[in-house]
Amino acid sequence: MASTATLSSLASDRPQDRAIAVWLLVCCAMIFAMAVIGAITRLTESGLSIMEWAPLSGALPPLSEAEWQRLFALYKTIPEYQQINRGMSLAEFKEIFWWEYIHRLWGRLIGLVFALPFLWFLLTGRVRRGLAPHLVAMLALGGLQGLLGWYMVASGFAERTDVSQYRLVAHLGLAAAIYAYVLWIALGLLTANGDAGPRSLQKALIAFAVLLAITIATGGLVAGLNAGLIYNSFPLMDGELVPAGYGQLDPWLLNLFENVAAVQFNHRVLAVMTVLAAFALWLWALRFPLTAPQSSAMTAMALMAALQLALGIATLLLVVPVWLGALHQAGAFLLLSLTIWVLRSLRPMQSPP
Repeated sequence: MASTATLSSLASDRPQDRAIAVWLLVCCAMIFAMAVIGAITRLTESGLSIMEWAPLSGALPPLSEAEWQRLFALYKTIPEYQQINRGMSLAEFKEIFWWEYIHRLWGRLIGLVFALPFLWFLLTGRVRRGLAPHLVAMLALGGLQGLLGWYMVASGFAERTDVSQYRLVAHLGLAAAIYAYVLWIALGLLTANGDAGPRSLQKALIAFAVLLAITIATGGLVAGLNAGLIYNSFPLMDGELVPAGYGQLDPWLLNLFENVAAVQFNHRVLAVMTVLAAFALWLWALRFPLTAPQSSAMTAMALMAALQLALGIATLLLVVPVWLGALHQAGAFLLLSLTIWVLRSLRPMQSPP
């Protein structure tokens, strides 16, 4: 994170920064949508349908029957088709192809919506010195995310029928980190010179943000292992509070990442802990003389944490329908958004004298 001096420089002359802040918020909205599209792509098992990495030419969909047949023939060579989807028709292949295509196309659009205005702001002198390194870092992270996405997809082409859960978590985690970073800077440009909250509450909220990040990461493991398709009851798992197969892998550490029972149990526990922590912070915040926007942010964060837990339980009980799984992913990013909002409301950028 930037130093206090750098953040102070970002906050000066706020009216000149509003256009940049709005542009960054548009990018945030697109990243948010990308996370939901990615969830749908994952839930529909569409991610391995495009086996070529073509950043430029891949922006165009297949334009002939021959091209559709060529892409379908490529898909038939991987384990997912041979072991799970053997006998799939071309029409069925097109259904999964379009979700992956939309996912990649939306990523390209995000790149354009970020890069072109950035160049314009930069060339017209609207980007001040303290802000430029942040925007360059965002652009670089966006490119890295595209490469990481292909690295994740490629893990499902040889020996697996799905992508690596480790690479999936890395891809999801970087998306969340980029989203949080862009939102943090955008809100800072819009909310400079506010009243800072108590330092103790700020530190507690940082700890909460770390807990939320870990919870989101374990959700990625649940998705990567299809762990939500088993133990579809709550709060017990197969009649037990702790599932019988929790520690069956050796070495034991592998259970945290590769044992579906342990992964789902851990995500449940962390989700409940996140809700309890959110409401504990909200109650604690009542002791402080917060401003109305700060109090509203705290309340919204706590309520969203409870709603997100309810969405997760419903997704589990209904055995992960696509629409509800995507809504649960959206809820995670919305809770992350509110956490960033709370932190920013308590740590506003201060203009220099």
